[in-house]
Amino acid sequence: MNWMAELAVDEHSATPLYRQLAAQLIEAIDSRRVRHGEALPSERRLASHCRISRITARRALDEVIELGLAERNRGAGTFVMPRVKTPLNRLTGFSQALEARGLVPRSRWLTRDIRVPDGDTLMRLGLHRQEPVAYLKRQRLADECIVAVEESWLPRTLLPRPEAVEQSLYRYLEAHGHCIERALQHVSAVNADAALAELAGVEEGRALLRITRLGYLDDERPAELTISWCRPDHYDVVVELQRSPRETT
Repeated sequence: MNWMAELAVDEHSATPLYRQLAAQLIEAIDSRRVRHGEALPSERRLASHCRISRITARRALDEVIELGLAERNRGAGTFVMPRVKTPLNRLTGFSQALEARGLVPRSRWLTRDIRVPDGDTLMRLGLHRQEPVAYLKRQRLADECIVAVEESWLPRTLLPRPEAVEQSLYRYLEAHGHCIERALQHVSAVNADAALAELAGVEEGRALLRITRLGYLDDERPAELTISWCRPDHYDVVVELQRSPRETT
C-alpha cells in the first residue's frame, strides 16, 4: 500500500478529520490506486499512521462504505467494491464499460428464447403485431458481484438464435454484420419489488436505476430494446456538459 504513505490530515483545518481522511480514501479508489477486491487499511492502521483516534478512522471508513465504494466484512476487513461508470454521451456496451475499468464482466443467464412480447415492445421495435422476437434476460456481474439485472428484446432477423450470445450482445451483433450506431436512453429510479430485489441481490424496496435503451442500426431501423435495473451502490451514470457558445454582437 504505497499510496497509504500519502495519507495525512490537518488538525488545523476547518474540515473534520474523518472527512479529510475519507476524501483521500475515495480519491485512492477513484484513481484505482486501490482496486476492487483489495482491502482498505484497518481502523487501527489508519489511526496509527494519521495519528488520530480509532473512532475518527472508523467514521472515515463509514463514509466510504455509505457511498457504496466499499463494504465491511466482519472479521476480515473493509474491501473496495466494483463500480461501473457509464457516460451518457457515448454508446458503450456493458462489457466494454467494465473492461475499461479493469473489471471482469460475466453474464448469469436467466432466459434466452424466442417469444411474442407485448404490443408496446413491438411498436418500439417497429414490428408487426404478434411477431416473435429474441428475448434475453440475465444478471450482469462485475468480478462475480451482481451489479445489474437486464432484459433485452431484438428483432428475430437480427438474432435468430438467442442462445448463441455468450457475453457481449453488441460484439455478437457486430460479428454478424449488425452494428448499433446510436441509441436513445431514459434513466429513472424505481423501487425493487420482491422478485427484482432477489435477482439484484438487494432488499425489497431498495431504489434501483432503471436505464431503458432503444438502439438503432445505421439505416435507422430499431435493433434493440434493453431495460437494465442497476444497483446504485455499484453504478454511476456520468454526463459531460458543455456550455453553449455565447452569442456575440
